[in-house]
Amino acid sequence: MNKPRALGPPQHHHLRSTPCTRTHQIGALLLVVATFFLTRLFDHSFAPCSTATAAIGRDGAHESAVARFDGGGAFAWPRRGYGDRLSLRIYVYEEDEVDGLKALLSGRDGRISPESCVKGQWGSQVKIHKLFLESRFRTRKKEEADLFFVPAYVKCVRMMGGLNDKEINRTYVKVLSQMPYFRLSGGRNHIFVFPSGAGAHLFQSWATYINRSIILTPEGDRTDKRDSSAFNTWKDIIIPGNVDDKMTSNAVVQPLPLRKRKYLANYLGRAQNKVGRLRLIELAKQFPEKLECPELKFKGPDKLGRQEYFEHLRDAKFCLAPRGESSWTLRFYEAFFVVVRPSAPVRSSRTAFSKCH
Repeated sequence: MNKPRALGPPQHHHLRSTPCTRTHQIGALLLVVATFFLTRLFDHSFAPCSTATAAIGRDGAHESAVARFDGGGAFAWPRRGYGDRLSLRIYVYEEDEVDGLKALLSGRDGRISPESCVKGQWGSQVKIHKLFLESRFRTRKKEEADLFFVPAYVKCVRMMGGLNDKEINRTYVKVLSQMPYFRLSGGRNHIFVFPSGAGAHLFQSWATYINRSIILTPEGDRTDKRDSSAFNTWKDIIIPGNVDDKMTSNAVVQPLPLRKRKYLANYLGRAQNKVGRLRLIELAKQFPEKLECPELKFKGPDKLGRQEYFEHLRDAKFCLAPRGESSWTLRFYEAFFVVVRPSAPVRSSRTAFSKCH
């Protein structure tokens, strides 16, 4: 009588694993190399041909934008990335197009001008608006737009008394409620600029209305005196702080050779009762030959003029930018783009260092 067989894999009492020898390693390496070259050969064998059917873009230009077959059966790959053309259309809302938008640009009385807002730390809100207005990607037809730019100078308007926080919030809600394309996408294709450390928190109801929109801001990982940040790395974009055009087009002063610089480092700014800044001022008193940190004021004898400010700034090998009232500092950009030749900056969570050479 035959005994029933046990189901399952056969039992091996003396199973040994095959050791991975140098021969196996060399064989694996050769397989990787062969795969690479065969892939490249296959890629080049199906290069785009002149008989491929051309697609017509929205602007009337002919371009091979999709994979296709021609009449003879030859296969044409699409262009890599965007090719030599970027098919993108951006619509910019006009200030009189939406009720309330003008107030976000010039205040409740309409007395705040773009000229007054383009200066200083938050001027990027005006400059980016101007760039979109002059862009070759701008369209005046909403139905063909890929993105929509919502201009607002709310940081400037708030600082100059044009609107208070409650008015800003109420006006934003009013404006967004009148934008059908905003509602259509849930705000995903709309762009907003918030050029200060407060970020999108200037619009108190941002989390309800523009949490899916694209936000341009100079600071992403921290937000001034807030428990959370409005910045999302998957959709938002970090922009540099605004530097006055006169500083970038015509250098106020020329950089000094390193050997001629008097100080190892300097910090030129107000203390604002911040611990890091106060410590730098004390260190400068202990090591006056190495560190320059005068406690500057907005006015009076302790204020530096623009020319004098940059003459001091260039006289050190390192420019210190300790965190102050905001999450970011314009001083870093001034040192990096104006009085120094660009080099790789080294930044920490508390202080930014820019090598001045």
